[in-house]
Parts: sequence; C-alpha cells; structure tokens
Amino acid sequence: MINSQREQGQIERRLVSSLTQACETAKAEIVGFSWLTHEAERHAFPGSLQIIWVFDTRENLTRALETGQGKRMYQLSAEALKEADVALDTVKAHVRFDTEEECARVNGGDWQSRLASLRSASR
Repeated sequence: MINSQREQGQIERRLVSSLTQACETAKAEIVGFSWLTHEAERHAFPGSLQIIWVFDTRENLTRALETGQGKRMYQLSAEALKEADVALDTVKAHVRFDTEEECARVNGGDWQSRLASLRSASR
C-alpha cells in the first residue's frame, strides 16, 4: 500500500518512464505491436495494476504470441516494474493484450470506453 500522494506520484513517474522504455523496445522488436498503457486503482496499488499491450490487428497479436513474443512482453513488463520499484508476485496476472482492430470493432475506436468496459468485466 502506498503511504502518500507524493509517494504515489513518484512511483507513477518511474512506472511511466520504465514502461515507455519497454514500449519503444517492443516497437523495434515485435511486428504489429503499437503501444501500451497501464492503469490501477490507487487505493489497491500495486495489486490492481494492469499493463495492456496493444497490437494493430488480432492476426499480428496471435502471431506474436505463437512465436514466443508473449514471453518477451512479460519480460519487458517485469523489467519495467523492477526499474520502477513496483513489486508483484506474478507479472503475468497483471498483463493483458488487446488490439486496435478489436477496439474499433467493439468500441468505435474509443479506448477510454474500451478500457472501462474491460475493467468492469474483470471485477
């Protein structure tokens, strides 16, 4: 549990920086990977933390997972969390994958709406 707003802000800045590095690395290495984001409920951090890796198409996401790139994304996530001093027991439980294609089909390209609906579904 995080003690103060100041500490929360420091952790958030470190996390954004380290995940940005992970994102740039993945863009250079993984075909079809577009971007990533993260979200968490402050009162339940770090247990509520989710890192979402977004691909352009379902086909590219499937290909990446089938060729072992999922392991690389878990590794990059773990490295980013370690660099940000965020400790989690199992990184895999805090990583999800999604696609621009699916967001466009289901949510009309509205990522705020998509993330909110996924958040509600996971509760």
